[in-house]
Amino acid sequence: MAYDRELAERLRGMLDGQAQVREVSMFGGLSFMVNEQLAVAADTGGDLMVRVDPHRVDELLGVAGAHWAEMRGRRMSKGWLVVSRSEVDTEESLRFWVGATLEHAALKTDQGSAPVRLASGGPEGQ
Repeated sequence: MAYDRELAERLRGMLDGQAQVREVSMFGGLSFMVNEQLAVAADTGGDLMVRVDPHRVDELLGVAGAHWAEMRGRRMSKGWLVVSRSEVDTEESLRFWVGATLEHAALKTDQGSAPVRLASGGPEGQ
């Protein structure tokens, strides 16, 4: 199944202005790299895959629609989450998850990498 092109376009818009963003086809979807680190992906079936600070995973798993990312039936390493399509249908909720992944990218930014601008906002009820 192909990735959700509308979700990919929304991600492009939210990542516009980041200095080092590139798109890569992987995981059956369209992934966005920030400073050469995989940050977020428009996954198959319209779900969103995000890479977040591993120290925030327990907190973020409490947000509606978030669950561990799995590959070939096995849980991916801590920091990889999938957010159900229905939970990223508003700009506010998508901005929250893009912000969480950009926060992680900012933590991983090392000397010579472009600075990361954080998105603001949060899902309803946060």
